[in-house]
Amino acid sequence: MKHLLILLLLSVSQMTSAQNPIELNLWPNGPKTSNGDAGDLTKILVYLPDEKRATGRAIVCCPGGGYQHLSMENEGKNWAPFFNGQGIALIVLKYRMPHGVHQVPIEDAEEAIRQVRLHDKEWHINKDDVGIMGFSAGGHLASTVATHATGNAAPNFQILFYPVISMEQGITHNGSRTNLLGKSPKRKLVVEYSNEQHITKHTPRTFIALAADDRAVPPTNSLNYYEELYANKVPATMHIYPSGGHGFGIRQSFAYHFEMMLELKAWLSSF
Repeated sequence: MKHLLILLLLSVSQMTSAQNPIELNLWPNGPKTSNGDAGDLTKILVYLPDEKRATGRAIVCCPGGGYQHLSMENEGKNWAPFFNGQGIALIVLKYRMPHGVHQVPIEDAEEAIRQVRLHDKEWHINKDDVGIMGFSAGGHLASTVATHATGNAAPNFQILFYPVISMEQGITHNGSRTNLLGKSPKRKLVVEYSNEQHITKHTPRTFIALAADDRAVPPTNSLNYYEELYANKVPATMHIYPSGGHGFGIRQSFAYHFEMMLELKAWLSSF
């Protein structure tokens, strides 16, 4: 009976039709930093809730893919009904691949947050309630922005699914590290983008979800990040599910999908 109720509640939420997205090119005059691929454009897909339901909250979503490709549906577009049903705007970021130029995706993500705030009146968004969400390597991008960005590019909260956090050997996801920093990065760069080392009391509140049997990105990434959040008295919650591996995203085939969605919904309602 309990599981039937969960299924009903979440099905109703996810059946809420997301509006056709607004698509914007983030760098109409060309990006600050080139990745060497002129055809790799940065775009945002803006999914807005019905105006009557809009809470003013917005989330910039960074899909994963090892900084090599993007899982735009499972870790991006398909989340729109869930958030729109709660009156939350979802902005899915199609960021550029770094090809070893680490500034590229970070500049894209920070500009996405700035653009959301610049369109606050048009999109019915509260500038002080803009979060960032990321999956896997997109979780590294999201946590990088959450720990490094300042001013109008700094998010108010972060949601991380099975994130890459560290660039340290033995902890990181090697493909993500190589694609972001290159094959032989300098020690200074490794430290700079090992995000567990850059948490302060000003880091935004955090939701983390992952599976204990993740063989692609070691759970140590999330554990170390949570430990530092706790040490710095940053409000944080972490959900470790017994199984599910890596990359489950919003798939209902994930055994703990409905529990995860209810826990995320409850967390979003807590502040």
